[in-house]
Amino acid sequence: MLVSHNYPPPDDLSECIARFYVMAAELPADMVMPDRLLSETAFGRILMRGDWEAMGPDGEWHRHQEALLFGANSRPMPVRVKGPFTVVGFALRPCGWPQLFDRAAREYADTMGQLESIWGDTGKKLWADIQSAESDDMIVTAMISAIRARKAELGDIDVSEAIAKFEPIIISDSTRKVEDIAADLGLSLRQLERLCIKHFGHTPKMIMRRSRFLDMAAVIRGLSTPSEAELAELSFFDQSHLIREFRQFIGMTSAEFEKAQTPLLDAGLDLRQKRKVMLRKMAAA
Repeated sequence: MLVSHNYPPPDDLSECIARFYVMAAELPADMVMPDRLLSETAFGRILMRGDWEAMGPDGEWHRHQEALLFGANSRPMPVRVKGPFTVVGFALRPCGWPQLFDRAAREYADTMGQLESIWGDTGKKLWADIQSAESDDMIVTAMISAIRARKAELGDIDVSEAIAKFEPIIISDSTRKVEDIAADLGLSLRQLERLCIKHFGHTPKMIMRRSRFLDMAAVIRGLSTPSEAELAELSFFDQSHLIREFRQFIGMTSAEFEKAQTPLLDAGLDLRQKRKVMLRKMAAA
């Protein structure tokens, strides 16, 4: 039903872009597919085809037909799609955020907005180029061109080495204490918090809570098979803690989540799990 193709960034954009993607589904014209987004990082998204809506902070459904920026989520963003659709976009790396944006990621967290209002003519051109693209290669080329243009507009900006080291920790070990991570990075808790708010949009505690939830969600979906020791470490303190975290990050209880259909979220969980496996293999090598 849902087909997603992912493409790595060229070397000159690898510090600020994690991947490009093209996602499509040939759904019946009258079928409505509800879901929830829960992204660990900000991403750009362009709807090429379909009837797609997202619920904003005002609780209202919004339909957008332009290039959008979605901030990282600390709570689920309800979305729904009717009929067949094609969505393309790019996932941003927090360590390279300042290379593409002149405001802190906190200003865009848990929101969606027009990329044109942030990138100006570069965002406008991206939208136009995507609409005329006739293949995945042309789509990815259009995104690469826009991102290079935006990067040139802001000039040479170094990435945060601390955040670059923090990024894989989030995926590979969600149970680590924030205090220990800060110490390993040679930072105070306050320094780490300031960096995370600037690059991720959320505090390190929220980032690690969300990561732990996503790890547990992957287990429930059958995408991860941790050992008994790993599962015990990952598990929440008690039932009330479990319910609180699931309501925070997915808007339902764990029992409700087990029965729910979340194809868009599941695709992200699967990709995340594959990255975790890769990171652990790299660490062991």
